[in-house]
Amino acid sequence: MSARLNVLDHSMVPSHQIMGEEEVAALLTRYNISNDQLPKMYQDDPAAKTVEAKPGDVIRIIRASQTAGRAESFRLVIRRPKK
Repeated sequence: MSARLNVLDHSMVPSHQIMGEEEVAALLTRYNISNDQLPKMYQDDPAAKTVEAKPGDVIRIIRASQTAGRAESFRLVIRRPKK
């Protein structure tokens, strides 16, 4: 018997959401950057697997912040390089 753990249910793990194409385009325009300039996360990261992210997807991470109330960060999902 194998119960699958949803890491996003843990209180220490912030919300992870896959962004739509229009949202990504607005983000890149706002900061005048390209996809490759975003911080990266591997597709086999437990949170990325839970939201079923694929390489090329951009993930919005929303954390509670003591100073700002809410802090957003973004990650480009990439494939882990083969050894």
